[in-house]
Amino acid sequence: MIILFGLKPYTTLLATPTLVCPQCHNPAAHRLVRMVNKFTLFFVPLFAVSTKHTIDCTFCGLRRTPSRGEAEGLRRYAEAQQAPSPQP
Repeated sequence: MIILFGLKPYTTLLATPTLVCPQCHNPAAHRLVRMVNKFTLFFVPLFAVSTKHTIDCTFCGLRRTPSRGEAEGLRRYAEAQQAPSPQP
């Protein structure tokens, strides 16, 4: 039997800021990931059903789920970290 509809998760890496981990207390890179579950019909994604953000510590593996506002703030912080400083 072939199922012609369902949910499929899509993950997107938004940013990789350097933060101090609350568990291991090491300054390490943290992956900020957005996971979107989309309803599919005949293997074609039609619309998003749910959206969730996670932050993973690359040193100890701690996974947290921030609020949408905190995730947006972390994305902006990571962009500011990666922006090149002006050369004199």
